[in-house]
Amino acid sequence: MEVLLCGRFQPLLWALPKGGPNPSETLEEAALREVEEETGLKASIVTELGKITYWFVSDGTRYHKIVHFYLMRPEGGSLESHDPEFDMVRWYPSQEACNAMTYPNEKAMVLKALEIIKSSEASQHDIHQGQ
Repeated sequence: MEVLLCGRFQPLLWALPKGGPNPSETLEEAALREVEEETGLKASIVTELGKITYWFVSDGTRYHKIVHFYLMRPEGGSLESHDPEFDMVRWYPSQEACNAMTYPNEKAMVLKALEIIKSSEASQHDIHQGQ
């Protein structure tokens, strides 16, 4: 399994694509739009993974952020079409992605997604085996 990460050279960063919704956009619509903008790929949502909350300070102002994550399947597009917000977008083998990721809370979402995929594959295997 592979994980798509967005990266920056300075400071070095590897993270999942994310961003906020535009007015009148649902969380799912925002997630799909942000993935397409930041990675160049069109995707479809497989399932919701959960959310993380955290605080950060920018220019002396403290912000509370809530980020919703979704397991997605690529449906087309091109990595070369990603926007300039990130310097690079790259597919990583799952374990290598987890090792490269900058934020532990995002890594936890990737691990959760991998468990969902493994569980789904095991269930499909059982169905095909008549169990």
